[in-house]
Amino acid sequence: MGYVGLLLSGAALFLNSLALLGKAEQKSVGLFNIFVGTLQVVIPFYLIVVSDQSNWAIYSYAATFLFGLTYLYVGITFMRGLNGEGLGWFCLWVVVVAIFYMIVSFVQFQDMVSGLTWMMWALLWYLFFALNVQKKPIEKYVGKVAFVQSWVTLTLPSLLYFIGLWETTIVSYIWTGVCIVSILYFIFQARGIKEMSIQTN
Repeated sequence: MGYVGLLLSGAALFLNSLALLGKAEQKSVGLFNIFVGTLQVVIPFYLIVVSDQSNWAIYSYAATFLFGLTYLYVGITFMRGLNGEGLGWFCLWVVVVAIFYMIVSFVQFQDMVSGLTWMMWALLWYLFFALNVQKKPIEKYVGKVAFVQSWVTLTLPSLLYFIGLWETTIVSYIWTGVCIVSILYFIFQARGIKEMSIQTN
């Protein structure tokens, strides 16, 4: 699905962030997750079947399944009111895969933006594990991280690609900075949560 898939992922993650922040009702958000998740499982499967079956073609399409299955799982969890533990453990598995993709981006492709993006995605999936399995009271923090990532890693890169700017050198430099600033923001927000927890105890 390429960048169209990223755009749809951006929309789904944006809605999920609002649900976590208490701004949107989970069942209505869950329905959109199921729609996007279904597309991101069916279409990549078809693309793999009709591809040249090279390892890098499968590598590229397989990444979409991580999002598709996550959105399907989130959608079903929201719609059925499940406790989310299964989703959390699945997200931990995805963290390991995302770290692998991050390393490949840095080492094999020397792609700083892609590597930093996978780093942020790995963080977000880990936060879903911490939220749903470890029962950490971090809904608002996860919502903020998801909100930022819905724009920085998905929506805006897709839109820039559509107008032919995403793969330019200047945008690559700018987006490396944007990714680093985003990561620093996540760290700053996490420190705030830790300090509040210490004061409460």
